[in-house]
Amino acid sequence: MSRLAQTAGLTDVQQEILATVRDFVDKEILPVATELEHRDEYPQQIVDGLQELGLFGLMIPEEYGGLGESLLTYALCVEEIARGWMSVSGIINTHFIVAYMLKQHGTQEQKDHFLPRMAAGDIRGAFSMSEPGLGSDVSAITSKAVKDGEEYVLNGQKMWLTNGGTSSLVAVLVRSDEGHPEGSAPHKSMTTFLVEKEPGFGEVRPGLTIPGKIDKMGYKGVDTTELIMDGLRIPANRVLGGVTGRGFYQMMDGVEVGRVNVAARGCGVAQRAFELGVSYAQQRHTFGKPIAQHQAIQFKLAEMATKVEAAHAMMVNAARKKDSGERNDLEAGMAKYLASEYCKEVVEDAFRIHGGYGFSKEYEIERLYREAPMLLIGEGTAEIQKMIIGRRLLEEYRFQG
Repeated sequence: MSRLAQTAGLTDVQQEILATVRDFVDKEILPVATELEHRDEYPQQIVDGLQELGLFGLMIPEEYGGLGESLLTYALCVEEIARGWMSVSGIINTHFIVAYMLKQHGTQEQKDHFLPRMAAGDIRGAFSMSEPGLGSDVSAITSKAVKDGEEYVLNGQKMWLTNGGTSSLVAVLVRSDEGHPEGSAPHKSMTTFLVEKEPGFGEVRPGLTIPGKIDKMGYKGVDTTELIMDGLRIPANRVLGGVTGRGFYQMMDGVEVGRVNVAARGCGVAQRAFELGVSYAQQRHTFGKPIAQHQAIQFKLAEMATKVEAAHAMMVNAARKKDSGERNDLEAGMAKYLASEYCKEVVEDAFRIHGGYGFSKEYEIERLYREAPMLLIGEGTAEIQKMIIGRRLLEEYRFQG
């Protein structure tokens, strides 16, 4: 274990889990990540290994066959996995957001039906809020559900689904005006539907099409897709929680978990970039000595390490706040914002340390340089995080005039 990004107060079980995950990352992910990433190949063998380790059930309660671990344990595992290859951490993140939403908001029948198979990794989850013209404005969702007897008929186009092809369960947020008259606040007319489907591309069930993978600059291997609903019929018992109009709150609760996850990913990628930078700086010689002995490089390494430490501390704080049952949107927003920005900066500094070789696909830092930008926009842009942070600060520090 490196000296950077240590976490105080972990139990023996948590330490054992993290040691197991780190060993898996070093042996099974790092040696193949760059090759698979360059081929944009889904890491099936790695995912199978994570399933064998029980990581798909890490946060799912023991009564449903999971390990019943905390968000902190999960975030620290994500940090380790992202250190190996960020795309793999994305595969389990969306799965856990859906599992968390089911655990917190699902009916008992929904929990009994889905959670045991999700814990085993037999059902893989994805969630869907965004739409082609939506951006960060969730209230502008146009996809719609209309009640028809004991079913709902869903129509619309969704965008940016991680695990869109490989998943078999998608939590989809759409507008449902039933019981919410025109003029109601937009967030009160949204509902989350649990949509079961076959893995793959094309028409994966009647009325539901996954067109194919979106070609991306980075974040490769994991499938990112659209989702098109055209007369998709969903039974009423697949409304998350059994009541319409609560979807916005359910999704935002899940996104808080997702923001801690993105912060953890930023920490993991930044750690790996630091490792690559500090190692290369001791091997590369200029002017008769390793470049690590030049003060300019030492200053850069000092700044990188400090950013890794700061981001890790904020991520851990946000996870522990959520685990305590307290509201953590402020802490999650701060952690996501800081970790993603620092990740970009640490990766760029490691890239600069590599000089011209950083531009070569033979060096791992090239992959990290393309992966880091996704964290700046995933689970809400920096601007959205700052809006959340600013509003919460004004609530806490309201002027008493």
